[in-house]
Amino acid sequence: MSSTPQPAASNFIRTIIDADLASGKHRSIVTRFPPEPNGYLHVGHAKSICLNFGLARDYQGKCNLRFDDTNPEKENEEYAQSIQDDVRWLGFQWDGEVRWASDYFEQLYQYAVELINKGLAYVDDLTPEQMREYRGTLTLAGKNSPYRERPAEENLDLFTRMRAGEFADGNRVLRAKIDMSSGNINLRDPVIYRIRRAHHMRTGDAWCIYPMYDYTHCISDALEGITHSLCTLEFEDHRPLYDWVLDNITILCHPRQYEFSRLELHYTITSKRKLLQLVNEGRVSGWDDPRMPTIIGMRRRGYTPEGIREFARLIGISKSNNTVDMGVLESAIRDDLESKVPRVMAVINPLKVVITNFVAGQTESREAGFHPQHPEFGARIVQFGKEIWVEADDFSEAPPAGWQRLTLGGEVRLRYSYVMRCNEAVKDATGNVIELRCSIDAETLGKNPAGRKVKGVIHWLSCAHALPAEIRLYDRLFTVPEPDADKEIDFCTYLNPDSLVTAHGWVEACVKDAKPETRYQFERLGYFCTDRRDHRPGKPVFNRTVTLKDSWAKEQE
Repeated sequence: MSSTPQPAASNFIRTIIDADLASGKHRSIVTRFPPEPNGYLHVGHAKSICLNFGLARDYQGKCNLRFDDTNPEKENEEYAQSIQDDVRWLGFQWDGEVRWASDYFEQLYQYAVELINKGLAYVDDLTPEQMREYRGTLTLAGKNSPYRERPAEENLDLFTRMRAGEFADGNRVLRAKIDMSSGNINLRDPVIYRIRRAHHMRTGDAWCIYPMYDYTHCISDALEGITHSLCTLEFEDHRPLYDWVLDNITILCHPRQYEFSRLELHYTITSKRKLLQLVNEGRVSGWDDPRMPTIIGMRRRGYTPEGIREFARLIGISKSNNTVDMGVLESAIRDDLESKVPRVMAVINPLKVVITNFVAGQTESREAGFHPQHPEFGARIVQFGKEIWVEADDFSEAPPAGWQRLTLGGEVRLRYSYVMRCNEAVKDATGNVIELRCSIDAETLGKNPAGRKVKGVIHWLSCAHALPAEIRLYDRLFTVPEPDADKEIDFCTYLNPDSLVTAHGWVEACVKDAKPETRYQFERLGYFCTDRRDHRPGKPVFNRTVTLKDSWAKEQE
């Protein structure tokens, strides 16, 4: 697969942009990616990154990276830095400097003052419990707070004192005065400021009041001249509030919000809270565990930026349900790796074979290319020896019908080498096969045996030349497609006990100098990547990125 971006499929957002540009409403587009730095990004964020940055790229526009840093207790620099790293790794670059909601704290405060002076915001003394009671339900209208009709002067005085730190956390809030009987609960006088004494990673202790997301986001968009504010469907009911705020303050730009369906990926979860739970409870090794759907986890597993971008292109953008099987993502990664990574041999579950007719100085090794379609990848010598490793799974004493691998009295082709016949199986005291005694046909190096056809081909390694390696066989984190579908059942119930199996196998010595994040296809086994944390030259650690075929689809048939 080429790294050249594939043409994006048309979607309703592109249709809107095309119309806006054609009509002259906008001369160019400005989008934004606005994560909260309270966790690591996951595959759902990757979809949004590809959308926002991809649109800016395709329409020669701009895309801002803006952190929504209005919740200081849960936010830190580690998350903010990881998000920047993820965006760059996916192949995108934001316009100008990184932006922060905290850049606009003073302007946000002044716009709140403007709303107060217009009689459109008030300080409320109700407790959180009372506010929930007054808010009403989906079928029952809310009722006005007894503090709703405070005069503007009193509200302004109280709001100024809130900022000055005169009141305790939770003692008062600033609310927009909209409509407590609205059918849209988001318009029932939403809180736009709360008192919270928390040290902020950028502003320190300069503020003890912080604006709410719905209030902050629309104003930040407007201040940055965003033309198309794209968010997921759960914010559709928030759009009237987005518009209300911008309609009632003195600001030149009024962006439009458009919603698309969020990504739901089978066999995983994308809730930040639940992902954090997996980390905190030690169910995974961290945010970058290769089983996690985080971008940093997918990177460590060996997924490619190109494969993830292609996945985002394939699943598309719409308002309808976007539930996607894990196999679609794995297929995109597999397709990308197939043509770009070298192929070598590795043995994960080794069984020793002794070549009984090996003759030192006469039995030959052979050169093999790293990729059949890419001679420019070069070649290496596949060393032969008196003792070799084969996969234990490639031998059977009682083979099933159609077996084309090794069995007593049977022949196989050793990849890039001789035809080999199995003559004897050596067993331990408990009857387990611990060694095979085999012979090679010396006339079959690089050519077929005379008078007979050998169907099976297996991979192998010379014991004397192979490099020991830790091989981590990663699989899907959960055993069911929707582990958190039933709210009555703990999603951890469905954790896959076989999502990580660590093997101690062997690889070709030609990989000994591989750097972290080097990818290979292990012939017949799958695609693997040297671990970016634990791998060392000479002491390789490989993570299985994806199998050669979708074994899960086969199991479901």
